[in-house]
Amino acid sequence: MDAPLPTEIAAPTLEDPVVRGASYAFGGPLGRHALLGSSWWTPIRVLIVFVLAASGLMYAQKLPCRNAAWSNGFQYSHVCYTDIFPLYYSEGLAQGKRPYLDAHPDANGKPTYVEYPVLIGATMQVTASLAKHPITPKSTPGQRFLDANWFILAIAALITVVATALTNRRRPWDAAMVALAPGLILAGLINWDLIAVAFSALAFYAWSRRHPAIAGLLFGLGIATKFYPIIFFLPLFLLCLRAKRLGAFFACLGGAAFSWALVDVPIWLKSPEGFATFYRFNAERGPDWGSIWYAIEQIRGIGYTTRQVNLVEAVATVVVVLIVAVIAFSTPRRPRLASLAFVTLALFLLVNKVYSPQYVLWLLPLAVLARPRWPSFLVWQFGEVLYFLAIWLYLLNVERPGKGLEWQPYLVGLAIRDLAVLFLCVLVTVEMFKPERDIVRRDGSDDPAGGVLDGAPDWLAPRSTVAAQPAVPAGAAAEFRLAPG
Repeated sequence: MDAPLPTEIAAPTLEDPVVRGASYAFGGPLGRHALLGSSWWTPIRVLIVFVLAASGLMYAQKLPCRNAAWSNGFQYSHVCYTDIFPLYYSEGLAQGKRPYLDAHPDANGKPTYVEYPVLIGATMQVTASLAKHPITPKSTPGQRFLDANWFILAIAALITVVATALTNRRRPWDAAMVALAPGLILAGLINWDLIAVAFSALAFYAWSRRHPAIAGLLFGLGIATKFYPIIFFLPLFLLCLRAKRLGAFFACLGGAAFSWALVDVPIWLKSPEGFATFYRFNAERGPDWGSIWYAIEQIRGIGYTTRQVNLVEAVATVVVVLIVAVIAFSTPRRPRLASLAFVTLALFLLVNKVYSPQYVLWLLPLAVLARPRWPSFLVWQFGEVLYFLAIWLYLLNVERPGKGLEWQPYLVGLAIRDLAVLFLCVLVTVEMFKPERDIVRRDGSDDPAGGVLDGAPDWLAPRSTVAAQPAVPAGAAAEFRLAPG
């Protein structure tokens, strides 16, 4: 069978054994007589249905914690914990406190401020205002606060899935992995991470359309929401350097600096103490649950000072930067942006002193763009689900000794999650060094989601490794339709 042209949509039932097997419940794989382009059900419309269903399940999974009192470890025994519900009360929102501007007492009675970036604080303020207005007679302000935030996060999930589908126009169906991911359903409503994920997904989409400045503006908004998108500038710089496209990189960097400053500087000027709380909190916190450093503390039975942990984490981060640089410059062909960005973020998470269960959301769109293969994706998601159960049962044991998991089986779950992430990193890295194994490049494409990097010169690669076929034209394949058949 000849490889499809880059302007044709990829048929997942012909590429992936998992999708092929599942397709028999809906008529079987795409056949040679299938009527292409004759159905109202475009890939984007199907993906919207998927993500709306997942968002409903996301809400249902947290419903017990919305409707019951949090006592005797209920939120852990029912694995429905969410930061959003208790933060309505602990951050002073229930008393009308404004994030960053009004101090509220912490657990020790000392005045403090919201320890989240500015756009999350803005989301808190908006949804706290909405929570004052009853929707149903029996709902409480805390419940309405959770409901309003779920609505916003469901929109963020929808944006993430659609942006991921459009980033590589030839492979929109790959975004079904994001829409149907167990990690999205279980972790989407733990915190506000999905907002930053949506901004990042839109930024990668804008970059893929060769709009680096707009991508930068979106990355800046993501950084103002959760800070982690700043990591993406490392792979962007390395790849733009290898492709001699540093002008696009600096346009992106400038856009990010502008949008971040536009959002953050006014708060910084109005309330320096409130603005600095997020940065001070992260600098002063020790190893948190989920991190390798917490596991080391438990195994050795020794607590480390914050300064020691920050120093070791900094050294490990430098090592990650070096590893990513070596990969970027030693592969026989310039890596695809999504592949290098995924490995960079995943390695950063593995050495970070905080690795919360909702951080799976950070990796989801990049994992799908980097390696759109269901078998390895499901192995990774299995590790994430296992850790999701382990962390809450472990915290149940912390609150009610003897009722949950001891630290030893919890660390097993943590190790399995980290190994699953590392497993996916290894597979993506192997494909960067052996691009002929990369399913995205199988049709001769270079970097369909790479924007200005797609088809750009590669001054480190021999001519024989340059893709034989041109990149997808900017206006090609704007919309695809597949009829069942």
